[in-house]
Amino acid sequence: MQGASRTVAQVVGVLLLAVAVTAFLSVAAVRHGFFDLQVYYGALNWWVHDGGEIYDYLRPLTQYGFTYPPFAALVMLPMAYLPWLAAIVVSVAATVVVTVVLFWWLIDPISRRAGWTRWFVLAVALCLAAAYEPMRETVNFGQVNMLLLFLVAVDLLRLLPRGNRWAGVGIGLATAIKLTPGIFIVYLLVTRRWRAAVTSMVTAAAATLVAAALFPDASREFWTEALWNTGRVGELAFVSNQSLRGVVARLDPVHPSTLAWLVLVLVLGTLALWAWRSHRAAAAGDEATGLALTGAVMCLVSPVTWVHHLVWLLPALILLVDNAMAASARTLRRSLLLAAAFVGYGLLTSRIVWSWEQDFTGLDGFLGSNTYVWISLALMAFLPVRRWPAPPGSGDEASAVPQLDEPDGRAPAGERNRVGGPLSVR
Repeated sequence: MQGASRTVAQVVGVLLLAVAVTAFLSVAAVRHGFFDLQVYYGALNWWVHDGGEIYDYLRPLTQYGFTYPPFAALVMLPMAYLPWLAAIVVSVAATVVVTVVLFWWLIDPISRRAGWTRWFVLAVALCLAAAYEPMRETVNFGQVNMLLLFLVAVDLLRLLPRGNRWAGVGIGLATAIKLTPGIFIVYLLVTRRWRAAVTSMVTAAAATLVAAALFPDASREFWTEALWNTGRVGELAFVSNQSLRGVVARLDPVHPSTLAWLVLVLVLGTLALWAWRSHRAAAAGDEATGLALTGAVMCLVSPVTWVHHLVWLLPALILLVDNAMAASARTLRRSLLLAAAFVGYGLLTSRIVWSWEQDFTGLDGFLGSNTYVWISLALMAFLPVRRWPAPPGSGDEASAVPQLDEPDGRAPAGERNRVGGPLSVR
């Protein structure tokens, strides 16, 4: 009866949380009317049914057009044959499905190690994710962010730790769909996973060549004109641009300094710090942290990182909780990590940067309008690296996501006392 009472309490808890999140979304969520999905849908229909060039299309009364490579157009092509409502259903359903799977990969090891009810923890995490501003923006815009994150995660969390020869295909496809995930190819090179890096590059090149063979005019226009037309993506200084380029642009919106941005990215060591920390994570067998660090640096160094792109920070926030639960109970380390996760999630859910949408001048404007950039920097610089030697080819499901350890490589005392080795899965 005790188990049944616990299950009932958990079901009620999830339902109450879902109601609270729904109420929050009814107030806080901005209804974008699937704006970006409308751009994709309009461009594809203009291209397929009206005989226009896909990169010539602009959504009526806006400057926004299709900005992705031709391979993305090939992947989205079925949308041109769907009714508008069906396109919305497919977009939302695909985002929900890949989010559930990705969260299961990241959260289930925490639940099993801590002895928590696995479905309950996943349900709570999904409710919290629904309130997370980048996630709700992704859904409301009809964006592809979670689909790309999922493709990369398949490689880094499932295939690469097992030495699978197909590791790199997901990263290659994500890069061919949208160029920014190409930094994960750099991650593979930095961490000396040569085979996976070559696989990803070959996959991206092959997908691009297939699109070029099928759509030569569109490919020519994208690579020679559309790619370089930055006006199609929006204003760099707009507060939604939460990248280092956005920080620089908001200092001088009329003449944003490219040199200052390059200094931040290259000279001041943003990429160097990422490369060093990513190499440490890979050497420790911690692919999940490698994914999180690279997602954070991608958001920082990309010229444009809209708020909805910050779904790439979700793995890092989850891993903060993971590290906290791996630390000994009632320790300062656990308290600090949980506090960092709580504050980071809270700020990224709050829409705080929009308080400076109209005026981002002054010290408060500099600090407040770039809040999400500071969070990305903190996660990239301070997210703990774990040690977990996942054996290549292991069939153990838990080995796909590295388990947690203390920084010096020792298992927490509680785990050593309960099991035979460091952080074994019970």
